[in-house]
Amino acid sequence: MASGSGHNRVGPLPGALLLALPLLLVALLFSVRSSPFSSSISLPRIPAHPSAERGRSIIWSARRVVEWRPCNWWSAKTSIALPAKSNGYIRVDCYGGLNQMRRDFCDGVGIARLLNATLILPKFEVAAYWNESSGFADVFDVDFFVKQTEGFVNIVRELPEDVTSREPFKVDCSKRNGNFDYIESVLPALLVHRFISITPAMAQRRDRYPLYAKAALCQACYRALRLNKDLEAKASLLLNAIPKPFLTLHLRFEPDMVAYSRCEYTGLSPKSVAAIDAARGERTPWTGNNAIAWRNRGKCPLTPNETSFILQALAIPTNTNIYLAAGDGLLELEGFTSAYTKVYTKSSFLDRKEFASMHGNTKAALDYHVSIHSDGYIATYFGNMDKMVSAMRSLKGMEKTLFLSRRAFANYSAMGLRGQELADAMWRVHLEDFVMGRGYALPDCFCEFGL
Repeated sequence: MASGSGHNRVGPLPGALLLALPLLLVALLFSVRSSPFSSSISLPRIPAHPSAERGRSIIWSARRVVEWRPCNWWSAKTSIALPAKSNGYIRVDCYGGLNQMRRDFCDGVGIARLLNATLILPKFEVAAYWNESSGFADVFDVDFFVKQTEGFVNIVRELPEDVTSREPFKVDCSKRNGNFDYIESVLPALLVHRFISITPAMAQRRDRYPLYAKAALCQACYRALRLNKDLEAKASLLLNAIPKPFLTLHLRFEPDMVAYSRCEYTGLSPKSVAAIDAARGERTPWTGNNAIAWRNRGKCPLTPNETSFILQALAIPTNTNIYLAAGDGLLELEGFTSAYTKVYTKSSFLDRKEFASMHGNTKAALDYHVSIHSDGYIATYFGNMDKMVSAMRSLKGMEKTLFLSRRAFANYSAMGLRGQELADAMWRVHLEDFVMGRGYALPDCFCEFGL
């Protein structure tokens, strides 16, 4: 979790110790209790907390001690003017789903400023199963982006004639091991070839970024990227159709997600098991002690039934309007809807024919738009979308954002907690996370501010 510049950091807070004591006492109490770990746990529906009156969850009503806001050095903009001469042109090659591509492009803006390069608007290359390939303008508002990034980075919509006739020199940084340094590894190629394409690295040496390069990344990612007019109009129609107030739940329990986690579950329907097995390929699930350790590290996606249990433990009323932001093929959903009955999805409001013709990027854009405008946002995973949504909600001052702790649920379950004991433990863990602003997975653009 990024902390940004030191003068924005929160000093030692006595309240944090008080909030942590109940959690430590529970851990000590149950550390002497050992019980065989089971991936199949009976999760009875628990009564809502008495405090959850008037249809409002007590988790949101707790007074926060810390919140995240844009760092001062970003908000005040950079005082470093753009150099008069560029070192060359950079095109960012973006692959995957919409939020992964957005992350890579944001990184690309920072890299271009770091290397004093001119950025070319990218073409998004989507994975084959999406069956689509779209340009930047197919998703985002180009004019708005260019205007909002003036003074932060040099951008061109098209290459000059003397450059456009040749292909860029490709620099693939995505699979480099260790913390990747662009100044050492990419700048020499840019100076030689003058036109390069890059795929950003997963692990980057952002500590080498001067503030003006970080400010360019932050400005581009959080204040310059908005959906184009057509997509925004569709998203607004969807947002207006959802009953208010409502909570967005980003629930991840699709076959490929479960297969990729290498976790195994008992008690699933034969249809779900078959779908997961078909998606596993060579990714066989962990077994024995490895499976226990993996799950206790929080690596296993929460099932819809487990998600329902935790939400009830947090006193989220079961009559809450919930917009389900999820991919296609979500498994075991009845484990959630048996308790929470007011659940809506994109297909609940969109024309069936139109929905069937939508590409993955369009669906992801709709979910993103709804998520950053919903009254509350809860996610069961730390994915690219969740990090982007939490940052945008922080930027808008929308504090009702929470990430469910897979690690805490697994650890307390392994200790033998069940029913109300487990619910109470989940309540304490998530209350502390919410009050302390913990778990937001925000990037370097945001800093902690004491309240």
